[in-house]
Amino acid sequence: MKETMQAVRDSVGSAWRVLGGRTRLVDVTLVVVLLLWVLGSSGPNGAEPFVLGVLQVVPLLWRRSHPLPVALAVAAACLLQVFLNTGPLASNITVPIVVYSAAAFGSRRHSQVVLGMGIIGAVVAALAWSRIPYDPAQYFTLVVFQFAFMAVFVGVSWVLGDVVRRRTAVIARLTEQNRALARDQAQRTRLAAQDERASIAREMHDVVAHSLAVVVVQADGGLYAARQALEREPGMAADRAALERAAATLSTLAETARTSLADTRTLVGVLREPGSGADYSPLQGIAHLDDLVQRVRDSGVPVEAHVRGTVDDLPQAVDLAAYRVVQESLTNAMKHAGPSASVDVDLLRTPAVLLVRVTDDGLGAASATDDDAGHGIIGMAERVEVLGGSVHTGPRRTGGWEVVATIPVSGESPSHDSSSPVDRPATGTRTTGEQQ
Repeated sequence: MKETMQAVRDSVGSAWRVLGGRTRLVDVTLVVVLLLWVLGSSGPNGAEPFVLGVLQVVPLLWRRSHPLPVALAVAAACLLQVFLNTGPLASNITVPIVVYSAAAFGSRRHSQVVLGMGIIGAVVAALAWSRIPYDPAQYFTLVVFQFAFMAVFVGVSWVLGDVVRRRTAVIARLTEQNRALARDQAQRTRLAAQDERASIAREMHDVVAHSLAVVVVQADGGLYAARQALEREPGMAADRAALERAAATLSTLAETARTSLADTRTLVGVLREPGSGADYSPLQGIAHLDDLVQRVRDSGVPVEAHVRGTVDDLPQAVDLAAYRVVQESLTNAMKHAGPSASVDVDLLRTPAVLLVRVTDDGLGAASATDDDAGHGIIGMAERVEVLGGSVHTGPRRTGGWEVVATIPVSGESPSHDSSSPVDRPATGTRTTGEQQ
């Protein structure tokens, strides 16, 4: 949806840029049409009206970029027309055009100056073109009528131009606000990702520290057993037993090192920036689910949870990712589901994947806000995607919200078939009944 909206905005922006590049062609076409009209209305002996028409029409080529100078040039040509006593001309249509242009493309002050010039021009033209010397009352009436007629044209042109100017200013402000909002949202997303990466870096410290501790102990044991065997006479049974212990120790050492290396590569793959500080939190997993659920219950949110299948032998990264998904989902439920909502937590272990599903019957999408939308989801998705899994979040058809995470299990299969799962319920949690 976001990609579609962005494509529409880009298309509209491109159309406006193309139209902006064609405004020069529009102005040239307008000037050519007006010149042909002036030429046709001047007659065979109308050199003077044609010259006045050219002086009034040609400046329109710069009506967008220099509205005030163009208005002054047209006003000077109109004064020359009154001085030469030629009467109304077809080229006088340029007056409302320059008034509109000044209001639409010029500053507020310049547009008011041009409006005043147009009103004064209407007075001068009405006095110059209304000549009935034998009836002063009729002359006055005609002057008023002509002034009102021309002033209406000038006023309407100015209002239309001012509306266009205001609309352009509003569009410019909205465009800038949209850009600022997009930058702010991008910044929030980056900060959320950085926080999650920092959390992963802290957890990686525990993975590496624990594994390396095992490596050191096992290496020392293997070295001691090997040296003991070398100090004895060859062929002794004790030698063989010591060497077997050394072999077993080195096998454990190699397996621990491989597991630690795989976990480290997985976690480092998501980190783009170095971790910060030495604030390391303890590693947690599904074994701590009981404590997590109890803490949420103590906060006043009813929670029921059960685990189906064997999860004791899960890889450490999968175990931690599942725990974090449940933790973030419960946190979101406490924040957004509402005061009367209840939460269900289901974990299902299969030979291929670990399925984590957290649902609630609260407010659902109605509680979403722009301030905190997506940060927890970003962290969950990034953590699970590192392991090759996926996260689905959204409102439920029956009301409420659901989070479903599918995490591949890389390692040995469960010790028993998950088609007949053995429930390992969290303390005080539900072990029977269907999922919501």
